[in-house]
Amino acid sequence: MTRPPNDIGPGSRIYHSAVAQNPILYSPGSPFAQLLQHLRAVARLDSTVLLLGESGTGKEVCARHLHESSQRRSGPFVALNCAAIPPSLLESELFGHEKGAFTGAHIQRLGRFEQAQGGTLFLDEVGELSMTAQASILRVLQERRICRVGSGEEIPVDFRLVAATNRDLWAMSQDGSFRQDLYFRLHVVSLRVPPLRERLDDIPYLAKGLLTLVCARLREPSPRLDPVGLQEMLRYDWPGNVRELENMIERYVALHPMGISLKDLVEEGRHRRARPLSDPLAREKQELSELLQRHGGHRSRAADELGISRRALTYRLQRVGLTRLRDK
Repeated sequence: MTRPPNDIGPGSRIYHSAVAQNPILYSPGSPFAQLLQHLRAVARLDSTVLLLGESGTGKEVCARHLHESSQRRSGPFVALNCAAIPPSLLESELFGHEKGAFTGAHIQRLGRFEQAQGGTLFLDEVGELSMTAQASILRVLQERRICRVGSGEEIPVDFRLVAATNRDLWAMSQDGSFRQDLYFRLHVVSLRVPPLRERLDDIPYLAKGLLTLVCARLREPSPRLDPVGLQEMLRYDWPGNVRELENMIERYVALHPMGISLKDLVEEGRHRRARPLSDPLAREKQELSELLQRHGGHRSRAADELGISRRALTYRLQRVGLTRLRDK
C-alpha cells in the first residue's frame, strides 16, 4: 500500500488550486500525473478542450488547473453545469439579457459568455444540451459574437472553451441526439480523466488531503486514518469516484465520535457494489472490449477516449488477447 504523505505541502504530489479551493492529489507514477502533464502541455494554446470521464472524477478541477496553467489565468474562470439549467432559461444564462427582455428581467444581466471575457468558460455535461442550445453554442464558437436576449446588438467575446461530459458524444452524433458539427468543434483536444478505480494508489494521498480540507471547513479535529481502513479503501470499486471518496471522508469526520470506523463506512459501500477480485488482465480485457464496443470497433476513437495513441492501444489489446477483433 502506498504510504500516505506526512503533509499536503510542496513536498508531496499535490497541486492546490488557489481559485478552485480543491486539491489535485496523486501518487508518483499515477495515471493522473500523466493527465496533468497533458493539461499543462495544451494550456499554452487557446484550443478547445473536451474532458471525458465518469461523474465525480474531477473534470472541473482539471478544467480549473488548465485555466490556471494558461496565459488566461489572470482572467475569470466561469463554470456552468448544462444539466442543471432548465432549457427555457439556458439561453438567458449563456447570452445574458437586456432589461425588460421578458417578465422578471428587471435589470440587464451578462451571460456566461460575457462573464468569461478574457478567461475560460467551462461547460460541464454538454451532452445534456438541447438541440436548440447546441445550435446557439455552435454559432458562438464559429462567430465569436453573441447577442443578449432582447437585443439585436452583436457583442464580440474572447474566451477559451473547456467542455466536459460523461457521455459518448460521438455515438450521440451518429444517432442524431448531438450535432456532429458541434462535436467536431468541441473535439479539438480530447483528454480522459481516469476513474478512481484506475488510480487506487492515489487513495491514501486523496484521503489524507481531503480529510485536512474537510476538517478545516467543518472546524473539526482531524481523526486518524488507520491503515486497516485505508487498505479496505483500496479494495473498493468507487462507483462515485473522488466525489464518493470525499463524501465518505466527511461522513467519517461526522460519525467517528460514535465509534464508526473508516472500515465500517467502506464495508457499507461495498455491500452496494464490491470490487471484483478477478485477475487484473481479465478485468482489463473486459474494459477494453466494452470500450471498443462503445466505439463500434474503431480503435482511433477508442484511443482518443483513453488519451493514448492508437499504437499504445493496439499494444494493450495484444497484451490481453483481443487482437482478433475487427479493426476499423
